[in-house]
Amino acid sequence: MGTFLEIEKPRQAAFKATSPYFSDAARADGIYKDKAYPFCLPRECAEENLFPDIRESITAYFAAEEIKWHDGQDRRPSNHLCDSQVCCANFLFPFADKPRALVELLRPVFPTIREVFPIQSNGQFVSFEWIGQENYLGEIISRNCKRTRGANFTSADAAVMFEHRNGLRHIVLIEWKYTESYSDTSLKIAKSGKDRTTIYAHLFNRDDCPLNKGLLPSFDALFYEPFYQLMRQQFLAHELERAHELIADTVSVLHIAPAHNSDFRYVTSPALRSLGESVIDVWKKLVRTSDRFASISTEQLFGDLPIERVGLTTWWGYISARYAWLKDRTA
Repeated sequence: MGTFLEIEKPRQAAFKATSPYFSDAARADGIYKDKAYPFCLPRECAEENLFPDIRESITAYFAAEEIKWHDGQDRRPSNHLCDSQVCCANFLFPFADKPRALVELLRPVFPTIREVFPIQSNGQFVSFEWIGQENYLGEIISRNCKRTRGANFTSADAAVMFEHRNGLRHIVLIEWKYTESYSDTSLKIAKSGKDRTTIYAHLFNRDDCPLNKGLLPSFDALFYEPFYQLMRQQFLAHELERAHELIADTVSVLHIAPAHNSDFRYVTSPALRSLGESVIDVWKKLVRTSDRFASISTEQLFGDLPIERVGLTTWWGYISARYAWLKDRTA
């Protein structure tokens, strides 16, 4: 259990108890994994885990696209106030219909951005749990022959598409973190007994593998979280680029995480610890083409956004109150 998560739990409980964003019913303790906690909502109030202005629109979107809510029940979001997917939705979904604001948000990372394009058929400028149009990684499809966004397949937490000033089109797969921390337990062998290396070996063994294999002691070294996630995201980005998904010229991964969550920095894979002092240090070395991976703290990305100019003052009032660490740039 991470230190940052343990700090966030009472903060979120206090926010639920005192802020105007919750109904009286939602202020009661919520059941999570058979126990009641003040940092959880009653399950019937799970939608109140979301920024009020997006509650109806994002739940309708997830239902229409059959996107799975992590830890959710009855097609509702998780009732845990420290849930990462909910956090991602609260931060990014308000930009889904605001292209100018999205350009302003992305400019610090991609300074040559000119214009964003819809990445969803419904016209949204931000897609969630995005898996692309094809099974690019060759992951196992269930009996109903249908891939699921947000479960059982490599899914980007969010995705955006834009054009640079030189006219090249760029898709960005966003890997979002909040309170996550990971142990040094290998995930090479799944609970089913499946050796996961056999699923992705064809991508790793190719000559155009996006990872610097010369720095890796073995393929097995990547099967520790969060490296396992980053590997799959990088493979997905590479395959999308090869396929020119949505006529994109470039596909890259953008990692966003709170600087205050120092737990995430721990290098979990023993064989990779010599490559850097943090997960991001290591991963930047392992990605063969440097501009195909970028990382920025949540505090830096959102802290510099011109809130009034982009018309998001109501959202910022909620976000900066709920995730108060956002305004502290000292981490």
